[in-house]
Amino acid sequence: MNNTKAIILGCVIGGAMTALAYTSLLPSDAPSNAAGQSTEPQPLYWVAPMDPNYRRDEPGKSPMGMDLVPVYEESTGGNEGPGTISISPNVVNNLGVRTASVQRRSLHVPIRTVGYVQYNEDTLIHIHPRVEGWVDTLHVKASGEYVKKGEPLYSLYSPELVNAQEELLIAMRRGSDDLINAARSRLDALQMPNEEIQSLISSKKVRQTITFSAPQTGFVDNLNIREGFFIKPGNTLLSIGALDEVWVDAEIFERQSAQVTVGLPVTMTLDFLPGKTWEGEVDYVYPTLEQSTRTLRVRLRFKNADYALKPNMFAQITIHSDFDSDNVLVPSEAVIRTGTQDRVVLALGDGQFKSIAVDVGRVVEDYTEITTGLIDGDQIVTSAHFLLDSESSISSDFKRMEAPGALPSSVFTEATITDVMPSHNMITVNHGAISEWDWPEMTMDFTVANHVDLTSLRQGMGAHIEISKENDGQYVVTTVHIIDDNADTQTINGRTIWTEATINSVMSSHKMLNLDHGAIEAWDWPAMTMDFFVADTIDLSQLEAGMDLHIEITKTGDSDYLVTTIHVKSAEPSSAQSAVVTGTINAINTQSRVVNISREAIPKWDRPAATLDFTVSDAIDISQFTVGADITFTFEITDGNFRILSIQSESQDASMDHSNHGGAHE
Repeated sequence: MNNTKAIILGCVIGGAMTALAYTSLLPSDAPSNAAGQSTEPQPLYWVAPMDPNYRRDEPGKSPMGMDLVPVYEESTGGNEGPGTISISPNVVNNLGVRTASVQRRSLHVPIRTVGYVQYNEDTLIHIHPRVEGWVDTLHVKASGEYVKKGEPLYSLYSPELVNAQEELLIAMRRGSDDLINAARSRLDALQMPNEEIQSLISSKKVRQTITFSAPQTGFVDNLNIREGFFIKPGNTLLSIGALDEVWVDAEIFERQSAQVTVGLPVTMTLDFLPGKTWEGEVDYVYPTLEQSTRTLRVRLRFKNADYALKPNMFAQITIHSDFDSDNVLVPSEAVIRTGTQDRVVLALGDGQFKSIAVDVGRVVEDYTEITTGLIDGDQIVTSAHFLLDSESSISSDFKRMEAPGALPSSVFTEATITDVMPSHNMITVNHGAISEWDWPEMTMDFTVANHVDLTSLRQGMGAHIEISKENDGQYVVTTVHIIDDNADTQTINGRTIWTEATINSVMSSHKMLNLDHGAIEAWDWPAMTMDFFVADTIDLSQLEAGMDLHIEITKTGDSDYLVTTIHVKSAEPSSAQSAVVTGTINAINTQSRVVNISREAIPKWDRPAATLDFTVSDAIDISQFTVGADITFTFEITDGNFRILSIQSESQDASMDHSNHGGAHE
């Protein structure tokens, strides 16, 4: 009985142990039904592809008609960003990765150039005669001779001087003070030396030859006479220049002009005397650039007590510009130059690194200025960064990971109208890339603001358009500036280009504008400040400093450029109604600037043809109106008043646009 119980107990224990062993050997990847449900990550929200601030809780369309994209929670709990790589500490150590901190510090940028030694023209004297005559004796024989003040230069026989001496002697014999003073004044006017006059008065004998002396100490230059030469007033006989102090004419590049001011210290070396350095200063900065070389001339002043510096010597110049403070600097070895892009590797901490694009400024000694891309305190890699960059650059967007700044609420861009849908108050445009919003070049549908006249737009038309972002996230075209009715003639052999600009000053008397314009890639122009002549059809009285413009620049010669069209960017769209219509001029009142016109019907307002008085904008030259002429014009209605904004003659097909050109489309 006991044996039977023992056998049963053993079977029970054995079965339990067998079951336990079997369970422990089962594969662990057999999930339960509860745990077997899908673990696919769920989107946190959906955003617009072109605007991450536009969020929705479910799929849908963006304000631009694009599908919203889902955003998922990062598995690491943070946003490392495209191109971020992680490396373990031991690999960092094995690679020899070294980092440095980005610093703000002063930057001293010496300007190195060359120049030529010249006479100090403040002390350069040119010798001219006041009378005709013959050179009897020449006391200096060659250019370069050193003469002291008062030493004889040449002796002259002049019948005019002989006659003037006799007049003085006659006046003295008559005893008339008035005649004596008049004769003495005539000799002074003829530049007869004072000692010769005194000798004449004391000896009372006329001298046939008169000796002229050096008016200052210096070196003879440009000796243009020899004994026996006949000379007359207007001839330059010779020049005398002092070399105690010299000028040096040098040239600097246009981009360096802002760094050079009068009084800056200058050092100079010359090949003929190695090891010696002369110290001087900037004496004068010329106001204009050399047209052929696009360089700026500067005049330097140096002491030359030992006369070691000779005119026309070639010199190496270093202008020590003022220290430029508050610059973002990095070690030059940290910058990776690829030819098309400059990059640095940013050390993010915890073994994370990322390649980012930077804009490089000046390079001085071991440091490079960074204008954009880095801020004070950033950590960058200075060694082994090529290895890190080769890995990060595969997927990097080359942008800093930082909080996005405030985006502009509106931007201007060039576009081509591909479709006009008046019934929906919409247009389809093919616009260029918009860097402010990180939009690529693409074709989009836009709602058009009510004040924009769609009747003046048609397919294929080129335009500058202003796109504004509304509070509800919608994008609306609020301004249209027509570039040209014929899109195929927008540029002719690259001689016409459009760009944005800001007015610095208006020079109405010269028909010129000083503008800050953006970069023009087609002409390889950087963003810069330039003076432009303006076409006669543009009224400068409506322009003022600070205005933002769209301008058309036309190349009229090899180096001549003319602003041919101006569109003023409006700060806010006009609330006035406007239309483009054709009519015939019946009468013109130039004093009140009122024109009576029989206009055609306006279908968009359901207005029949009518004859009305129109006030002409001050920006339009009313003298260009002719009674009986057929014109196409843009006008607006404000508080019941009709005001012509721009006109185009039907017979001449010549636009008389003005700075408020965009008003026709506002």
